[in-house]
Amino acid sequence: MGHTVVEKFCGIMNMLRPRIIPCLLVKNGGLVKTVQFSNPKYVGDPINAVRIFNEKEVDELVVLDIDATVRRREPDYTLIKNLAAECRMPLCYGGGVKTVEQIQKIITLGVEKVAIGAAAIETPGLISNAAARVGSQSIVVVMDIKKTGFLRRYELFTHNGTRWTGFNPVEFAKRIDENGAGEVLINSIDNDGVMEGYDSSLIKAVREAITLPMTVLGGAGRLEDISRLIQQFGIIGAGAGSLFVFKGKYRAVLITYPSRTEKDSLLRVAGSSA
Repeated sequence: MGHTVVEKFCGIMNMLRPRIIPCLLVKNGGLVKTVQFSNPKYVGDPINAVRIFNEKEVDELVVLDIDATVRRREPDYTLIKNLAAECRMPLCYGGGVKTVEQIQKIITLGVEKVAIGAAAIETPGLISNAAARVGSQSIVVVMDIKKTGFLRRYELFTHNGTRWTGFNPVEFAKRIDENGAGEVLINSIDNDGVMEGYDSSLIKAVREAITLPMTVLGGAGRLEDISRLIQQFGIIGAGAGSLFVFKGKYRAVLITYPSRTEKDSLLRVAGSSA
């Protein structure tokens, strides 16, 4: 049946401090990891991963179905229901979401947040209409961003980084803020799976333009990357995929997450350096 009231309250309180968030990608029902949105590598069963993260007491979990929008299919409600029933932390789910009705259905299955990407561009009124129906705190807009052209400008893409939108990410982030979204998730396509650190220039540009809570993805390779992110930006969601599913230079599959002691130490170091 999802979380208890206490667990949900703790999830809300999480928004008032830095969060360390595993991000799981789902393709064909299996858990995968990509590099710059390409070459998905199978790494296991998503339900089993959720069980492991439950034991590790993670702050929050993001699950993105990377097939749904590209294949023009509905969200996998059976998978969502199973994930929500198993998950003991706040859960954000995205993939194939196009309508307010779909968002409401996902929320009723026990998911706290619904992530929308392409639909936020294709249907301009979706964010405000969904926020009015389920509350802005449940609406997360995903922005997949990469540098393009000779000048290496940041551009907003959809459909797993294959479709150029023509939007400047900073200007689009401002629109998201004005339309009533509860959070924005910034995903660096260039840094995805590379494990060499976050794109701080991108994050800074968006952070200075909006007041929304932010989660960022793309590039975390060590806990020190998360510490530096929090040191620079304070209350932010530090998302990571490869960091929490791979171990060592050969990228052996191993689900990990910092212990409570490690996390407290990491946040203390970041706070003292701020």
